[in-house]
Amino acid sequence: MTKIGYARVSSREQNLERQFELLERAEVQKIFSDKLSGKDNNRPQLKEMLNYIREDDIIVVSELDRLGRNNKEITSIMNQIQDKEATLEILNLPSLNGIQDDNLRRLLNNLIIELFKYTAENERKQIRERQRQGIELAKEKGKYKGRPLAYSADSTDKQKRVTYEKIVEMLEKDVPITQISKELDVARNTIYRIRDES
Repeated sequence: MTKIGYARVSSREQNLERQFELLERAEVQKIFSDKLSGKDNNRPQLKEMLNYIREDDIIVVSELDRLGRNNKEITSIMNQIQDKEATLEILNLPSLNGIQDDNLRRLLNNLIIELFKYTAENERKQIRERQRQGIELAKEKGKYKGRPLAYSADSTDKQKRVTYEKIVEMLEKDVPITQISKELDVARNTIYRIRDES
C-alpha cells in the first residue's frame, strides 16, 4: 500500500506549496501535480498518477475539486481509482484512518464523497436559482439591462459603437441589408436586430 498525493492549481501563477504541505503532513510517499485548470482534460500528471496506482493504494487530495471542476469528471476519476481497487482520501472531509477493514473503508469513503458531491451540486443549483430569481425581480422593476450588446449605442467597444452608428445611418438611407453586411463585415442577423429595435 502506497499513499499517493495529487495537487493542482488552475494557473502557472498560483502556488502549490499549501497543498504540498498538507499532503506531506498526511504522510504521502509520492506526489503528482498539475498547474492547469480543472476544465482542462489534458492533465499529464493526473494521467500519470492514474496509471501509477495499484491495488490498496490511497490517493490523497487536499479538496475534492482538485480532481476536477464538475461531478461528471470527478466521478470518472473516482471510478478509475476504484477500478484499480485503490481508495481516495480527501483531507478536508472526515478521516477514515482508524478503520482497518479495507472493504468498509472503501464503502464509507465512497458514501462520504457521494454526499459531498450531492451537497456541492445542490449548492450550485441553489446559486443558479437565486440568480434567476434576482434577474426576474430586476426585470419586473425595469432595472435589468442584461449584458450590453456588442453592436449598440452603449457598447463598451468604441469601434463597434461606431459600426452601430454606421448601420443605423445606412438603414435610414434604405441601403439593402446584404450590402450593409458586406461593407461593414457584420452578420445580417445583427443588422436585422438593429433595424427592428430602431
